[in-house]
Amino acid sequence: MYQLSAHSLHESFVKGEISAEQIVQETFKRIHRLDPQLGAFLSLFTQRTLAKAQKLDQKRASKQKLGKLAGVPIAFKDNIHILNEKTTCGSRFLSNYNAVFDATVTRLIEEEDGLIIGKTNMDEFAMGSSTENSSFHLTKNPWNLACSPGGSSGGSAAAVAARFCPLALGSDTGGSIRQPASLCGTIGFKPSYGRVSRYGLVAFGSSLDQIGSFANSTVDAALILDVISKPCKYDSNSIPHPSPSLLQALPKPIKGRKIGIPWRLLENLGPELRKNFENALEVFKSLGCTLVDLDLSLLKYSIAVYYILAVAEASSNLARFDGIRYGKRSAKAVSVDEIFEFSRQEGFGPEVKRRILLGTYVLSTGFQDAYYKKAQKVRTLIIEEYKKAFQSCDILATPTSPVTTFEIGGIQDPLEMYLQDIYTVPVNLAGLPAISVPSGFDSQGKPVGLHLTGPFLHDAEVLQFAHHFEQAVPENIKIPPLFEDRP
Repeated sequence: MYQLSAHSLHESFVKGEISAEQIVQETFKRIHRLDPQLGAFLSLFTQRTLAKAQKLDQKRASKQKLGKLAGVPIAFKDNIHILNEKTTCGSRFLSNYNAVFDATVTRLIEEEDGLIIGKTNMDEFAMGSSTENSSFHLTKNPWNLACSPGGSSGGSAAAVAARFCPLALGSDTGGSIRQPASLCGTIGFKPSYGRVSRYGLVAFGSSLDQIGSFANSTVDAALILDVISKPCKYDSNSIPHPSPSLLQALPKPIKGRKIGIPWRLLENLGPELRKNFENALEVFKSLGCTLVDLDLSLLKYSIAVYYILAVAEASSNLARFDGIRYGKRSAKAVSVDEIFEFSRQEGFGPEVKRRILLGTYVLSTGFQDAYYKKAQKVRTLIIEEYKKAFQSCDILATPTSPVTTFEIGGIQDPLEMYLQDIYTVPVNLAGLPAISVPSGFDSQGKPVGLHLTGPFLHDAEVLQFAHHFEQAVPENIKIPPLFEDRP
């Protein structure tokens, strides 16, 4: 059963070939057996999900209309609220916090009968590119247990890659869905900013964050995006009109379409990954696409701009964690000032503290003009650069990551870790839709990802190109040998 896609599981359930209770039992059986060596999950909702599965079986038996996700197990990154369940954000600060409301995506998925099975591990408050910053435990890469799954949504990526569930949600602030998808050999999709409601997502960088999905097929990615891409009155940035059906758009042909390649940005790409990227472009050429060379040299400033704006927004958003209203309160504090100081000192990890300090600095009097306001101006130029590029092409293509998965603990320099997002960060600054789709493996058998970016609100086109690529080279999406049950 673990080999089935979300689409296939749903169809089998609707036809009565299998019960929701059986699906849930098999799902948890596999997770309990294999996750101890992987560390993808922080919490499992065993009893809650079984109860929902039983109700779903009764719903089918009474001939009631079934939702689009009926019978499909789905994992959530642990910064998305589920009523009465823990939302830790991978941090000691929230280790005792139970959500008091559902996120919009939670409500939409449950309305369509999706089975939410648990919360996945993540870098603390989504700050990291390796999931090594979790306060609870390490998550490993299903392709090589000595390596990182990427981050910050590493738990969700690992869970889908290891076939613990066919779908998982993550959040993407600078590549936190697409980079781990690339490193784990799955599909990772980040919608246009505002297409999916952020209500109930614990904020890191409010102008950058976007909820998206992990899957092992573009059909599955489109399936869940069709459910969660709805207007939301609780999110002021929510796009007010509904998304067109992404599933229906997938088969539309891409012959004659133009793909832009910013070759100047890829000058430092290693020879093996360059060869992989060139092979992926040959696939598109065989599908009738035309390649266009683009100058997007301004994007080289994206990392600098991102790590000014993101830390500034993080500093503001994390000011609410003070030990007073919710979360951890230091036991040794005796005054209000000590509650603030000691609670943050004990609750936050080193990467979160680093980013709060940086963010407070760039927002401080005397430095705001030199850093924050200047970064906002360059962000506007980056958005204009993208708009100009899309006048010459339909889609942009780059590698997802400059490297394949790296050993856990192998990158100690924070700046070197930040550069792992060099190809993904610009998309968040511009609020564009983008996807990482598996494009093969390197000489060591590690997955490689292809990154496709579309114009704002052209989510359907991004999925179309990814779908045709996936169909042309289906062998790129495999089950990691370590997690494939053999007779």
